[in-house]
Amino acid sequence: MAQIRVHQLHKAFAEFTAVENSSFTVRDGEFFCLLGPSGCGKTTTLRMIAGLELPTSGQVFLGDEDVSFKRASARDIAFCFQMFALYPHMNVRQNMGFSLVAQGVPKTEIKRRVEEAAAILRITGLLNSSVSGLSSGDRQRVALGRAIVRQPMAFLMDEPLGALDAEFREVMCHELRALHDRLGATTVVVTHDQTEAMSMADTIAIMNRGAIEQLGAPMEVYERPASVFVADFIGSPAMNFLPFDAALSKGADAVQIGPARVAVPALRQDVAPSALLLGVRPEHVQLAADSALRAEVLGTEYLGNSQVVTLTTLSGVTLRAKVDADAPVSRGDHVGLHFDVAAVSLFDQASGRALQTARDDAVLPSAPRSKFTAARAQHG
Repeated sequence: MAQIRVHQLHKAFAEFTAVENSSFTVRDGEFFCLLGPSGCGKTTTLRMIAGLELPTSGQVFLGDEDVSFKRASARDIAFCFQMFALYPHMNVRQNMGFSLVAQGVPKTEIKRRVEEAAAILRITGLLNSSVSGLSSGDRQRVALGRAIVRQPMAFLMDEPLGALDAEFREVMCHELRALHDRLGATTVVVTHDQTEAMSMADTIAIMNRGAIEQLGAPMEVYERPASVFVADFIGSPAMNFLPFDAALSKGADAVQIGPARVAVPALRQDVAPSALLLGVRPEHVQLAADSALRAEVLGTEYLGNSQVVTLTTLSGVTLRAKVDADAPVSRGDHVGLHFDVAAVSLFDQASGRALQTARDDAVLPSAPRSKFTAARAQHG
């Protein structure tokens, strides 16, 4: 296995820029997710790492080797597609071993690798079965097995769970992470599903319009979003945003939103007169009768252990609060809103960039997600 380093990677198709000067490093043994909406450039980035697309400019390093303009066949990687791409006329064993046959690997070695991969994926009993009769989950395992037997320097996966139904996608999400931990493999996965990325990744690169908006661990991008886009994209329900205009001085600990004075963490810098956004996640919004910030309840969504309340303020801003399941609230109620001061963020409306995020001064809990991340934390 080896690290992958991407430096100022750029891809343009005529006048359209698909990827704009992206740089990041996937460390040896890391599980790395490229996350973003459709058309943001994440798949194009993955295809350039794989050699299926050549960059307009920039570099891709696999280990210490510059492979920027080498074709896929010259790169020691394995690629898993969303639609599995299995050979219907071959059984499971033949599908998994096909690439090794093409490379001229001895039959005894092919047999050993296929059976070893099948044991890891728990599909040993399916080796002689036709792939056409398999469930979607088992087909996904076969596709992963075909990649594993190659023993590449890195695994690249494009929406590997996208063809599965919601219930089985959750199961395979945990299995894919467990597989990564067993293999200790350098893995790059593309997904548009924030739940997949947050539950599997050591590091997430969030992309928007061809550029990387933020790079960090799941807790980092959730607690300290670098932009309005990241704050809105990560989290379900998404972060609430309340607009206001102000000039703020360093040390200020409250802002004026309509008739209400809303507490914020003490500012660490002066803010010139501008249009700003106060951001707060739904779980940090409480309903309080004595608050000057008032809102009307538009509806409630019962989730079992909690409920999501949709509200609109007097100025017409819609926001959501995640409150206790037994909180007495109904459509049409008029309530006050209180925000957890430590969890409030401030953003510049024009640029969308964060001026101050909720947990800037906090030390985020250390929770290594794998043997790789535990070792990295221990050795720096």
